[in-house]
Amino acid sequence: MDTEQLRQWFFKNRRDLPWREDPSPYEVWVSEVMLQQTQVSVVVPYFKRWMTLFPTITKLAEAPLERVIKIWEGLGYYSRARNLHEGARYLTENHGGELPSSGEELIKVKGLGPYTVGAILSFAFKKREAAVDGNVLRVLSRFYGIEEPIDLGKVQKKVWELCEALLPKKEPWIIMEALIELGALVCKKTASCSSCPLQKECVANRTSKADLLPIKRSREKTIHLHRDVAVIHTEDAFLLRKGESGRVMAGLAEFPYFERGTAIEDSLDLSLTPLCSLPEVTHGFTKYKAFLYPHLYRALHKEIEGYEWILFEKIPITPFSSGHRRILQGLSMAEPQGLPKKLIALLP
Repeated sequence: MDTEQLRQWFFKNRRDLPWREDPSPYEVWVSEVMLQQTQVSVVVPYFKRWMTLFPTITKLAEAPLERVIKIWEGLGYYSRARNLHEGARYLTENHGGELPSSGEELIKVKGLGPYTVGAILSFAFKKREAAVDGNVLRVLSRFYGIEEPIDLGKVQKKVWELCEALLPKKEPWIIMEALIELGALVCKKTASCSSCPLQKECVANRTSKADLLPIKRSREKTIHLHRDVAVIHTEDAFLLRKGESGRVMAGLAEFPYFERGTAIEDSLDLSLTPLCSLPEVTHGFTKYKAFLYPHLYRALHKEIEGYEWILFEKIPITPFSSGHRRILQGLSMAEPQGLPKKLIALLP
């Protein structure tokens, strides 16, 4: 591979990102975790706010988990935020609030896998380390013409070894980041081969197979969920429940929800006064796509097992799952009659 050609392309075309210029190990760690499953344009404002509120690993470790989750709200895949928080506590207790510079120690930090470890060692500690993400898998599978499923462990190991071998001894982190940037800007799902600095050497380009590679095994089918959501309020509180520890929505607030057609009053053993329907919401998580049909109800305060009444004034600092946060936003837009004035003033 002509790494010098790639290097020149990178300096000319790279994006101006807040974590890119001489980043600290902590900044690399946070940015890489945020970028997992999330677009760069979405991550930028979250990253800036995060670094303002939690400028050091120690500050993050000291913050209540609920506040960390609230700041993360909207990025999805909340286990990433929980792992960052737990990792920060581990580092504060065991490494003086700093990320270690060895892969053997980094891999012990909660949530750090081979890619993130490689990224921290490469971009923060300037080591000759590979960091193979989806972009690099796509670039190198096309460049080398790999016609095996790229989601197989043995194939990924092969790509990792190829990546390590092509990194130069001088400033290898630049080429590593350039490969990621090439996958993000040029060698995307639909490749722009005519704009690629590696087009002359690329096997997929020479054999007209760029649109066929990388090969992936068939993905698991998406499961559709249809749920009625009961947005229930008293004069000063909403009825909510928090996701159980170890579950996808752990620690996140949600309104009571049931499979469509369920008798909600019987399920909750609560007398409800129906008010109106709210805007429907669709959201995805892991292998599911949920269709949410929210309805607004008024009720008298009564303790319901598995649920809690959250006062209106605590709603702005309560972290919600993405789908139910959008229901809350829909409540604000709908402005249904009968809502307490102090609630309307607090809605997002």
